[in-house]
Order: sequence, then structure tokens, then C-alpha cells
Amino acid sequence: MTRIDKKFAALRAEGKKAFVAYIMAGDPDYQTSLEIVRGLPGAGVDVIELGLPFTDPMADGPTIQLAGQRALEAGQTLKKTLELARTFREEDDTTPIVLMGYYNPIYSHGVDRFLADAKAAGIDGLIIVDLPPEEDTELCLPAQDAGLNFIRLATPTTDDKRLPKVMQNTSGFVYYVSITGITGAANAVATDVGPEVARIKSATDLPIVVGFGIKTPEASRDIASVADGAVVGSAIVDRIGKGETPEQVLAFVKGLADGAHSA
Repeated sequence: MTRIDKKFAALRAEGKKAFVAYIMAGDPDYQTSLEIVRGLPGAGVDVIELGLPFTDPMADGPTIQLAGQRALEAGQTLKKTLELARTFREEDDTTPIVLMGYYNPIYSHGVDRFLADAKAAGIDGLIIVDLPPEEDTELCLPAQDAGLNFIRLATPTTDDKRLPKVMQNTSGFVYYVSITGITGAANAVATDVGPEVARIKSATDLPIVVGFGIKTPEASRDIASVADGAVVGSAIVDRIGKGETPEQVLAFVKGLADGAHSA
């Protein structure tokens, strides 16, 4: 079992839903980013999604794009992102970390070398948004062989014909994208999400967490009530971009986590 599997099993035993928080590694700089990441578990975060900065983030809206630009301008690299995870692991060996991003930096690093380095740094899973199931031999299957979960995205346009293919080699959990479009673009609505989560559950035994469009504690609670957990990214990253202190950011995160946990 990975840390992700253990976390969801523990939450299930407690009758609780998961709260997953995304931040861009190295935004606005390495030290501030590390301070925020270190504070996430104490703010109630069950799984950390760590964004891997990339020059051409096609699925991301302006908030995440700008975060990636800030991180890159501050000198963040794949190597430094793994170093950030490794440093976090010195104090926390239980909170799962999922690396989320695009394939190009991993390909440039070398897949075998990346998987070895990621495992050594304490990464537990990968969400690589531009690798479809047809490309599973590129990274998905080697990652699973290395002991990392490969987490797939399902969307409102993933129809019943496509769904089994998407679920084929997925592990850890399924990330349901609640809206069509880019990150941060619209608000998630629980009455729309609920039937879709039920549909996906008919194709997998994995937990389903829902992201995109969750911006308030109330929305976090409402979405978690119809899924196995809620993911918030843009709303957190926006506050980092506005220059809030780590303490202010973490207080906001705690409200979102409390919302999800109250579902």
C-alpha cells in the first residue's frame, strides 16, 4: 500500500472525506513554498498536490499559469521540486504527496531517473495531465512498477465508452474534473457532480475526489458530500499570488479542509 492508499483507508475507517490541496512548487519562491507545504498537514490537508512548474501549462487557467511563471522566474526546477519534497519528508513521513504537471520536464529528466529520484524524495503519486491511457507505456506502467500511484483525470466529457479505458491502469484515486474548461474558470455544483461521481464509481473501486471550481468552505463541504473528497488549487494559489503570508494562506486552507471534513 502507498501512503495514498493508507490515507484513504484511514479516512474511510473514520467516516471522513478527504481534503486535497494543490500549490505550485516554488511559488513565489522556494523557501516560502516550503513553509506553506510544511504547514498544510497541520491545516487539515490529507493529500498534498505539488505542482511542477512548466512553460506551457495547457490545462491551467491564468491563476496557475502565473504561479508557474513566478516559480520558474524564481529558479524552480524539477530537481528543486523533488528537493522540496525530500525536505518536507524530514518532518512528515505520512502525508501523501502527488506531483501534478506535464510530461515534458519528466521526459527531459529521463523517465527511469525521474522515477528513482521521485521515489527517493518521497513522492507517492503522479498526475500527468497530457498523457492519455494510450501512452501508458511511457510513464504510467513504469511508475506503478516503481511503487508510485498513477492518478487519472476523468471529466464531464469522459463518456461511458471512454471511462473503462481511463480507469484501466489508474491507482490511488480518481480525480474528477467537475467542469469543462481550464482551472479556476467556474464554480463546481454538487447537484451536477453527484450523478457523475456515481457513474464513475460504477467503473472503479477507487476513491473519487473532485476538483476545479471549489473556492469556499461551503463549496468544499458540498462537493465532498457527494464524493470521497474535494480538491482546491486555484483559490489557494490566488492568495499566494496576492502576497498573503504563509500564515494567512494556511488559515484559508484550514477553513476549506474543515468544510470537506464536515461533509
